[in-house]
Amino acid sequence: MAANTPLLKVDHVGIRFGGLKAVSDVNLEMNKGELIGLIGPNGAGKTTFFNLLTGVYVPTEGTITLNGEKLNKVPPYKINRKGISRTFQNIRLFGDLSVIDNVKVAYHSLAKHSFISSIIRLPSHFKGEREMHEKAIEFLKIFSLDGYKDELAKNLPYGQQRRLEIARALAANPRVLLLDEPAAGMNPQETKELMNLIAFIREKFGLTVLLIEHDMQLVMGVCERIYVLDHGQLIAHGTPDEIRNNPKVIEAYLGEEVS
Repeated sequence: MAANTPLLKVDHVGIRFGGLKAVSDVNLEMNKGELIGLIGPNGAGKTTFFNLLTGVYVPTEGTITLNGEKLNKVPPYKINRKGISRTFQNIRLFGDLSVIDNVKVAYHSLAKHSFISSIIRLPSHFKGEREMHEKAIEFLKIFSLDGYKDELAKNLPYGQQRRLEIARALAANPRVLLLDEPAAGMNPQETKELMNLIAFIREKFGLTVLLIEHDMQLVMGVCERIYVLDHGQLIAHGTPDEIRNNPKVIEAYLGEEVS
């Protein structure tokens, strides 16, 4: 990848559902290591946009490229393997699996031992399983969840379930991490801790992070640039200070024209 080429590039992307344009003509660029915010009122198209980036939806217009490689029509599991991982607005853990097994699930797509070696229990299978266990423990320690490794995921408090979902997404070894409203349902103290955690993991793992969030204190506190969607269209892009004072953004959130 050339030095000036964005890691993730969205070029005039849109999608229609029948006659409805859910996302229209959106452009977005992310360079390696950036932490970018994506905000907008409810129904603005933010989660639909994440679904486009991860292959859940196929764009009806425009292109999405990762490291210069076109992702249009690439299935979600392959996009994950290429380096895009995500969390969800509504937590999607495997509730009846243990905390550590939820993290191990992400490693299985990257496992080096073959399916056959697992079936007939070759030494490579046990080596691979041991490595996955050790790596999963490392991630749980980072998120202060190692003490809950054998608990069922559904029994964790809400804030810890959020942390576990991020840990699982990171275990897939992504280059780009998409966080869909990670602070939803958190109290102010949990949100503050999450803000510090996002900044920490971005630095530790050299990640590029795209964050959807309604908590403006979190967005303004961690993001270097912010994109704003309204009714599926990009209405603003800039630094936190520029977005905070942008009349179009204020109008979109307040529902009235700002003189």
